[in-house]
Amino acid sequence: MKPVKHFLQFKDFSREELDYLFARTRWIKERFKSFQKYWPLEDRTLVMIFEKQSTRTRLSFEAGMHQLGGAAIYLNTRDSQLGRGEPVEDAAQVISRMCDAVMIRTFEQEIIERFARNSRVPVINGLTNEYHPCQILADIYTFIEHRGSIQGKTVAWIGDSNNVCNTWLQAATVFDFNVHVSTPPGYEVEPERAGIYNSNHYEEFTDPMDAVKNADLVTTDVWTSMGFEGESDARKRDFVDWEVDANMMQGAKPSALFMHCLPAHRGEEVSAAVIDGPQSVVWDEAENRLHTQKALLEYLVLGRVA
Repeated sequence: MKPVKHFLQFKDFSREELDYLFARTRWIKERFKSFQKYWPLEDRTLVMIFEKQSTRTRLSFEAGMHQLGGAAIYLNTRDSQLGRGEPVEDAAQVISRMCDAVMIRTFEQEIIERFARNSRVPVINGLTNEYHPCQILADIYTFIEHRGSIQGKTVAWIGDSNNVCNTWLQAATVFDFNVHVSTPPGYEVEPERAGIYNSNHYEEFTDPMDAVKNADLVTTDVWTSMGFEGESDARKRDFVDWEVDANMMQGAKPSALFMHCLPAHRGEEVSAAVIDGPQSVVWDEAENRLHTQKALLEYLVLGRVA
């Protein structure tokens, strides 16, 4: 029996697989924009399991599955046996016999790894505390749309070294670009948690203004991620000098783009002038979650189709 392919971390896919996904994304998006029906997943079902709240992840996967001709079923752990203590392994055995793919948005990466080990169908990481691979798929595709290849470019990450930052670091190794990371003291990158084992593709900076020098892309996220709400007041104090504002963007290349995975807090991690300004591509970035995930679903369920 052929091993099941999962997408649990960004580095689970090779550069060649990701290049294929981006080519399929472009084709699928063009069909969508020209109102051409494309239903390769007709009669196929995606189960979406949510332990963390979501707007973009749920909407992009649910709409995307419908646009591919399939069906998407929403399960919240509060409303299922998973929320009453059913072992993850048992749930995986049952759920994977009733669908063609599973997307999970949860807390610890270990949960999704355990589910995948017991699943008969592909499992997709819709976000964990450690990684957010679907977000970086969309981010890199958005960069390619606007600026071409990301190889050799510099991405400046400003703020918390969270799951999105970790995934950028993995992507840098796969696509051969550089990440400049600037975090407040005490919030630095943890290489083992990030799933990287050398610093060949990233450098840490104490001063965020040094991190953005000559950057092709400046990106950030909220100061307090889900699950860390108890630290919110302390983080607002610690991160006060890490707001991406117009002055910081001026330190990057004139052609630099700005990205944010959303939701954003204007006046905290990013100023309104930046996120609503001409260098911002956050709305393209958000939309591309839909199109890159459609290509991902097609690949995981059907394999290569072109």
